[in-house]
Amino acid sequence: MIIRINNIDFNGSLVNGPGVRVVIFLQGCNIHCEGCHNQSTWDENCGVKYYVEDLSKELIQKVKNKKVTISGGEPFFQAEATFCLVKKLFEAGFNICLYTGSEFEEVRRDFPEILLYLHYIKTGRYKKELRCTIVPYIGSTNQKFTTLKNGEII
Repeated sequence: MIIRINNIDFNGSLVNGPGVRVVIFLQGCNIHCEGCHNQSTWDENCGVKYYVEDLSKELIQKVKNKKVTISGGEPFFQAEATFCLVKKLFEAGFNICLYTGSEFEEVRRDFPEILLYLHYIKTGRYKKELRCTIVPYIGSTNQKFTTLKNGEII
């Protein structure tokens, strides 16, 4: 299965979930939030194609602390490939955070199986008029950062 990647930040981020995390920016977005700081991820025809198997092997080899955040673009724009990657990383013992513009209820309805493999999820579209710089891991106050265990909110 192919997944399209905009960029992988192997330097580690402190603002994309708890701890120092490698951030995988997926390519392609159909939401296009006004004020988005990742507009280069919108075009589904850009980025680099990876086989999910090869990408997961590279991440397993390079990410020593096993903490990753999958962002975008919009991860659910490539829902099947995103799920496949998340599952492979989870099975390798990774702590996984996913950033989506979907609301939690939409994820629970449309992609409930992915919740079983996530430790954290940031949900909600970015709203420029609600921009926030003081609450960790979100960009606007309408967004929610949720901790999960076995697919349920804790």
